[in-house]
Amino acid sequence: MPADPLVVGLDFGTLSGRAVVVRVRDGAELGTAVTEYRHGVVDDRLPATAEELPPGWALQVPSDYVDVLRTAVPAALADAGADPRDVIGIGTDFTACTMIPATADGTPLSELPEFAGNPHAYVKLWRHHAAQPQADRINAAARELGEPWLPRYGGLISSEWEFAKALQLFEEAPEVYRAMRHWVEAADWIVWQLTGTYVRNACTAGYKGIHQDGRYPGREFLRALNPGFESFVDEKLDHPIGQLGSLAGKLSTQAAAWTGLPAGIAVAVGNVDAHVTAPAAQAVEPGQMVAIMGTSTCHVMNGADLREVPGMCGVVDGGIVPGLWGYEAGQSGVGDIFGWFVEHCVPASYSDTARAEGLSLHEVLTRLAEQQEIGEHGLVALDWHSGNRSVLVDHELSGVIAGQTLSTRPEHVYRALLEATAFGTRKIIETFEAAGVPVTELIVAGGLTKNQLLMQIYADVTGLPLSVIGSAQGPALGSAIHAAIAAGAYPDVRAAAAAMGSVQRMAYQPVLSNVSAYDELYAEYTALHDYFGRGGNDVLHRLAARRRELATVAKGQN
Repeated sequence: MPADPLVVGLDFGTLSGRAVVVRVRDGAELGTAVTEYRHGVVDDRLPATAEELPPGWALQVPSDYVDVLRTAVPAALADAGADPRDVIGIGTDFTACTMIPATADGTPLSELPEFAGNPHAYVKLWRHHAAQPQADRINAAARELGEPWLPRYGGLISSEWEFAKALQLFEEAPEVYRAMRHWVEAADWIVWQLTGTYVRNACTAGYKGIHQDGRYPGREFLRALNPGFESFVDEKLDHPIGQLGSLAGKLSTQAAAWTGLPAGIAVAVGNVDAHVTAPAAQAVEPGQMVAIMGTSTCHVMNGADLREVPGMCGVVDGGIVPGLWGYEAGQSGVGDIFGWFVEHCVPASYSDTARAEGLSLHEVLTRLAEQQEIGEHGLVALDWHSGNRSVLVDHELSGVIAGQTLSTRPEHVYRALLEATAFGTRKIIETFEAAGVPVTELIVAGGLTKNQLLMQIYADVTGLPLSVIGSAQGPALGSAIHAAIAAGAYPDVRAAAAAMGSVQRMAYQPVLSNVSAYDELYAEYTALHDYFGRGGNDVLHRLAARRRELATVAKGQN
């Protein structure tokens, strides 16, 4: 082993992949690089044919992920001025649940000429929500048949997860389904490309693949969903599962040529961006909830005991740290909502101001929003522009902004949207605590931590002190930590997190007067939340159905 060994962490996000070179002894981040995906998120037209995609679809092109290996890793090594021979391991994480239909050797079906024009052959990104009807049927059948795994997922399976997306594939593109040998999480597919060996990781298998107590849903349940689907687990999904932090394999000669790293170094079992961030933030004990805030937010935390939390994304034994129950919840849209508003709803005069002052539109709107008293805008918003992941688990829901008048300005709406996402996080925290899973600390990670107004709003809305991860590359650092474990530099995740993780404890304190003011607004949020989300009025579902129906008709006419 080198005198001062290094590891590489790779974080595959929604729009780009990031590599970071990390020193093993203290977690120092020596170099980093980002590669934007050439095709980005495919939610409009298919690249190969320009075919228009229906609402709710979100695809990606797997070659974009390999581009990250070819470009971001060598660039990060160069940025660090590192000798590749000092690197002892590499770890990866991915957004989940991102699924790839592949052949027996791991070739994505979208790369085969006969399937290049079939959207079902492409990567189904985590935010692909077109499988909501299948998710609804899975939930209904599980309740009717009394499936024991359903409470482990808060009583509802999401359209974002493996089984719903697979059932959609089975029903809408049987020719693709027949040709598929492996239904692969992207987190595992990228490790397969690095090592030549396919290993399922315990994290996505447990949270997104309904793998509980050593088994998947049985054949009878799958047959109840659709005759012929009963063989899905046996023929398409089941595969050996690797534990987090363990060795998936060694870096292949081909992957070494891509990355510039030495062949034969350790490659850690794949992981999920949110879960891998917990040790990077030194959040490895019960009660420490980590909110990884980016385009969406994922909330993860460890608990000493198994509890049933309504609407959670899942609870998995050892899902984050061995020996503890790992809980997950989330919000499907956060940064995406802010980005949508800035891109589509702000007059040109604000852009002119931003250019003149050398600021981004987000910075201009944040400054104007900061000048407002709490509630001054007269607005309450629901953060459902990309559906609701927790605690309603319903991606047919959509965003709502109540209270707009002719005096409403962009900065008013912008602040209301910031507050809405904080209200959504509070709803999740309260649901956990009501179920007997106490939240004692909220730790925030991700790119949105740089917005100080947003962070203070979260502290004031939740009434909790906010800690902030010490790294700007939380998932990549977490993947590097797991690489160090896989390479044998540390015995377990707790030891590695203590040495390599970083956090600024209690960086934001709730202001009591603000807490009281937000309690009043949160009560209004809850009233709207329950009215539109718990059956008081199904107008959002009716609007979604109408939009989908008209889009289908329009597509048929083209």
